Amino acid sequence: MSAFNSRHNRVVWFDLPVVDLERASRFYEAVLGLPVQREQVGDLGFSVLAHDQGNGGCLVPGVPAREAHSGPLLYFNAEGRIRAAVAEVERWGGRVLEPIRSIGPHGFRAVALDSEGNRIALHSEVDR
Repeated sequence: MSAFNSRHNRVVWFDLPVVDLERASRFYEAVLGLPVQREQVGDLGFSVLAHDQGNGGCLVPGVPAREAHSGPLLYFNAEGRIRAAVAEVERWGGRVLEPIRSIGPHGFRAVALDSEGNRIALHSEVDR
């Protein structure tokens, strides 16, 4: 994480619960259009979403299946490709809950359930 991110961002990492690690990894690779790296530490396997010098997170298996219609809403960067990202959601086992809509001066978002039942938002400054 860059020095800027560690000083200025309030959320610095996330662990997203998943039931099926391989399925969730494929979902996020397709929807976000970025690599998801499988890692193993001892007997714990997890997948890290590519984050270069920005904030990031990982997919952590071993949680019971559920649909999280409440609680925190994580916004994932789909800058300049929000339409492509939304198009991949259902193809990879998710469900679009709210189509792309304007959030005023903050850009555009769509809300979906990922392949594991987690509620997420896809965000872009532009509607394309």
